Amino acid sequence: MKTVLITGCSTGFGREIAVRFLDHGWNVVATMRRPEASTLPASDRLRVLALDVTDAASIAAAVAAAGAVDVLVNNAGIGWLNAIEGTPLATARDIFETNVFGTIAMMQAVLPDMRDRGSGAIVNISSSSTLKPLPLLSVYRASKAAINALTESAVLELAAFGIRAKVVVPGLAPSTSFAASAGARVAAGGFFPAAYQAFAGETLAALQAAGAGEITTAADVADAVHRAATDPDCPTVVMAGADAIAWSQGR
Repeated sequence: MKTVLITGCSTGFGREIAVRFLDHGWNVVATMRRPEASTLPASDRLRVLALDVTDAASIAAAVAAAGAVDVLVNNAGIGWLNAIEGTPLATARDIFETNVFGTIAMMQAVLPDMRDRGSGAIVNISSSSTLKPLPLLSVYRASKAAINALTESAVLELAAFGIRAKVVVPGLAPSTSFAASAGARVAAGGFFPAAYQAFAGETLAALQAAGAGEITTAADVADAVHRAATDPDCPTVVMAGADAIAWSQGR
């Protein structure tokens, strides 16, 4: 029976991905910063482990406890919504530390064993914000664009070892905690700069209006991740959600 290790499983996409793999008979290692907050259903094929992808010791402990991993899903990430001027460098570094360097660190942690076994798959979670420029998402979008580039190059590096790399691109998902958590960070940072207040209000209204149209659900993302992990013939970049598919087609 194969094992998948998923980061960021406390809520949203990560939780749904974990449930999807459980439903398909996999052994699931669901990781999160606070395992006591897990709401995942009990299963003898589920282990919930503590993991902070920005902490090398935490990564080493979780990977050692997980054992052989057939699929790594890098889902852990943090959101942000503000102008470049309204983004403190410390915040930008935190975003890249989790969204980019955390992904790289997790890949580095599991790849040696995958290479030794001559098989494995890595699925990284990106964002449809990389498909076209969007205001107030400049720093967040840059972090996710890095994930796209990272994964596409990893495909070429890992193919000779029998390891596949894929990137799943979700669209707007109002049902997840992304907006709330990003909003809390913006509030903690003092909101938007005064010069951008009117523009920010217009942008937020547009985002809310977009949420009434085609959107992405956590189930869409779980489907895409499962396909990326199990279908060797699926493309390197997999869209998740009706809006992400439409954007990728220029609609």
